[in-house]
Amino acid sequence: MLDLLVILLVILALVNSNGSMAKRFGLPHKYELHLHYLLAYHIFFSFFFTWYIMNYGGDSQGYWKFGMEQVLIKGEKTWFSYFGEGTTFILWLCYIPSQIFGLSYLTGNVLFGALGFIGIRYIFVMTAESFPTNYHIGGIPLFPTVFYFLNLHFWSAGVGKDAICFWGIAWFLFAVQEYKSRWWQAVFALFFVYMSRPHMGQALISGAGLAILLGSEVKLGYKIALGTLAGVGAFLLLPGTLEALRLEELSFESMETISGVRSAGLNTRNVGSGFSLQSYPWPLKLFTYMFRPLFVDAHNFVSFFSSFENLLYLYLSFFIYRNWKPEALRDMPLFIKAGMITFIPVTLAFMNALSNTGIIMRMKNMTMIYFLLFCFFLISYNKQLRIQKVEEKIRYYKQREEIKARKSRRNAG
Repeated sequence: MLDLLVILLVILALVNSNGSMAKRFGLPHKYELHLHYLLAYHIFFSFFFTWYIMNYGGDSQGYWKFGMEQVLIKGEKTWFSYFGEGTTFILWLCYIPSQIFGLSYLTGNVLFGALGFIGIRYIFVMTAESFPTNYHIGGIPLFPTVFYFLNLHFWSAGVGKDAICFWGIAWFLFAVQEYKSRWWQAVFALFFVYMSRPHMGQALISGAGLAILLGSEVKLGYKIALGTLAGVGAFLLLPGTLEALRLEELSFESMETISGVRSAGLNTRNVGSGFSLQSYPWPLKLFTYMFRPLFVDAHNFVSFFSSFENLLYLYLSFFIYRNWKPEALRDMPLFIKAGMITFIPVTLAFMNALSNTGIIMRMKNMTMIYFLLFCFFLISYNKQLRIQKVEEKIRYYKQREEIKARKSRRNAG
């Protein structure tokens, strides 16, 4: 009974906040409806995620039920004995609802999935507010269609680091977009990302700092203050990041070493979806991380549907060169700049360390949406420029016709 009550309260709260967000940001009614559709879609994935993990296994169920000791806890096991970075932080988040209130694993997935949906909503609202125009492929609008992608919802719909990181990154970038009034939200969001995956927190604050320094929309005084703050934060977080990654220093050599060990561990006969990543050249490693699995790699229905998404990523990436203009980068929303600057080092690190399609889909889900929106914005921006040029030509010819008409009237008079 308590489980049902919690699930209903969560859904009602999200439905109500959808309306509030739509009104606050001036979204048209059709986009408010899409927020409700996306909520229903995401809740479905929380149920589906539950079924999938219970049938095929995964750490998620162990996090909630404390059924497998992912970490060794010395002494008496209390709530704060689990507080720490990485796995222990997820156990700490699960402790009260799972161990004290005794909520079911399904309810846990709905709770974590609610955070994942809030992250999706942050990105949805910023995209609707900031993009100059839409783009259609085969008559289908890219926005809001991309927000219905399976991987965007599946990996952010259940108990685990993926939902927390996705939500935290989206919240952080939402706060950075309006840094003057939401800076305190960025601090809280960074806390959750860093505690879940320290290396992602390190990449996020560093990426935001660079985006602020490079952004033309940020005043010099704010650039100095925020850039300094981001630099100090990145420096303070570095020791914890190195400890979490088990590295002595943050360098390409040390990353290559640990990547080789992890990649070799994943390329075993027990992993049916693995790649021989060690033998791949860098371009092929990058292609594998960003655009696979494709249909020839699909080993289950999740990876099969992911192939459609990866095909779209590949298709849109071809537009980058043609639509790459300094003006587009200058006018690009701050959240995409920060998201892309975060995306690049994370991609360089993960493309060396991951060689399993399931893990690749999970890890790139945190940041891949920002690459997609980067491509989308370049296309959208250029489309808007073309529209403006056509409108200018129309105005020019109208003015010529009006001048001719006035001259004709004067001559006739």
